[in-house]
Amino acid sequence: MSERREVIIVGAGPVGLSCALKLSRAGIDTLLIEADAELNQELRASTFHPPTLDMLEEFGVTSAIIRQGLITPTWQVRMHETGERAEFDLAILKGHTRHPYRMQCEQWKLSRLLLTQLSGELWFDTKATGVTQSADAVKLTVQRDGEEMELQCEYLIGADGARSAVRKALGLGFEGETFPETTILATTEFDFAQHLAGLSGVNYCWAPTGTFSLLKLPGEWRVSLYPDDGESVEAALEPDSIERKMQRIVPRAERYDVLQTRPYRIHQRVVDHYRAGRVLLAGDAAHLNSPSGGMGMNGGIHDAFNLSDKLARVLRGEDPGLLDLYERQRRPVALEQILAQSGRNRARMQERDPAKRLAALRELQAIAADPERALKHLLRTSMIDGLRQAESIAA
Repeated sequence: MSERREVIIVGAGPVGLSCALKLSRAGIDTLLIEADAELNQELRASTFHPPTLDMLEEFGVTSAIIRQGLITPTWQVRMHETGERAEFDLAILKGHTRHPYRMQCEQWKLSRLLLTQLSGELWFDTKATGVTQSADAVKLTVQRDGEEMELQCEYLIGADGARSAVRKALGLGFEGETFPETTILATTEFDFAQHLAGLSGVNYCWAPTGTFSLLKLPGEWRVSLYPDDGESVEAALEPDSIERKMQRIVPRAERYDVLQTRPYRIHQRVVDHYRAGRVLLAGDAAHLNSPSGGMGMNGGIHDAFNLSDKLARVLRGEDPGLLDLYERQRRPVALEQILAQSGRNRARMQERDPAKRLAALRELQAIAADPERALKHLLRTSMIDGLRQAESIAA
């Protein structure tokens, strides 16, 4: 059995769904396939940056994200022992975005909202297993309903995440590094803000035993923890280990009620090429970064909007060289903005030397206190600079 579409997209996360929705609204015959049986609702990204909220207005979902999430006007880096902190107020971004704040909302809620808007086809339980291409078509082999199928399209988008089957089928390099630490995500309904003075909705914290972060979501807090020195990941995932680390944050007589946990390794990688003939990559299939700063999902959505706009234009008859421009615009942003900034965030929070921590905190406090420096810092960390950098790269 063979099916032919103008565009097939592999991966129904926020990136693939954004591509599918934007292309289908442009009148492009689009098929989206997903290996899982339903939308993924695991603990994943939860931070929406201002320009991403601006973009998603095109789909009519930003207001729903705001209703289902939590507006977070400030974020901070703090010393857990003393409560000293550097706090950044995103209100300074007024005039640069319609949403001068971070929105804390689970990634799966966006996926669900995008799915309700999708007019193109979506096939669940459909796993990509092979990719070949010619001068005028791409052939995608998939497993569906226990049978192998061959699909054909004019262009294929791989938005299938860190372990992208599309990227692997192309044989593209995915160079970079895997950092030694593994993050353990845990969620709880315990309200840390009632016990830690001056807490923001997003907090990156230094403690004597290491580092952790606290992110507020509606009805719960998401805590990022790390294995103790010499502790294996398997041991760090044990309930007693998580309990011990939570008790260090706020000691209490009762045990913490932990709702969910999830480990993930920290990578910094970027693919050699975002385009290989008629196949294009976006999101985690193209770049992986430290989650510190919440740039992964946002950067993937920015890829999706850039790529889908250009691909729709190409399919209407414009120069296919526009797809090379996609790579020239987005790959440098991944390297120089997303990976670089998230890497700086990670390195700062992994610092163990008390004197260096204090010096870093003082520098951040000085930046936050200076409107000009604060604006420059927030334009970069909120990913507005990255989008402007991409726009400045002309054909």
